[in-house]
Amino acid sequence: MSLVNGLPAHVLLVHFVVVLVPLTALALVVCAVWPPAARRLGLVLPALALVTLASVPLTTGAGEWLEKHVGSNALVRRHAELGDGLLPWALGLFVLAAAVWWTTRRSSAQQDGARSGSVIRIAAAALSVAVAAGAVVDVYRIGDSGAKAAWQDGYSKTATGSSEGDG
Repeated sequence: MSLVNGLPAHVLLVHFVVVLVPLTALALVVCAVWPPAARRLGLVLPALALVTLASVPLTTGAGEWLEKHVGSNALVRRHAELGDGLLPWALGLFVLAAAVWWTTRRSSAQQDGARSGSVIRIAAAALSVAVAAGAVVDVYRIGDSGAKAAWQDGYSKTATGSSEGDG
């Protein structure tokens, strides 16, 4: 995917990633820590994580196209490097979302208060918090580097013209 309505697709697709990764991370942590939320969301949690996972390579692919069509500099290269690192985090969110959904479904069916179920749930919750935090921090770092690459020296720090209210 290269252009959408005359704009680079990356510029549009990045908004899905910026919204979906933190949303999926939050939903995962809530469901991992609070099983009633996982039961209520059901299959929505892994479906959301799957859509998030799919959005990452689409966005990075569009970003690679864009990288070839803009002047390359250290900021653009840094952004591209960071962007390539998001897929493992998105995969981790998906795998954990599927695991939380499956273990919640299984424990609901068994109504088992066994200690092994609690240990698995605690481990899943801890791992979910760690992966969710890593994914959100990575999205922030990627977005920050992208904004710097796009806007560095691209605007004036002082107003250049009159605003509509001046007259």
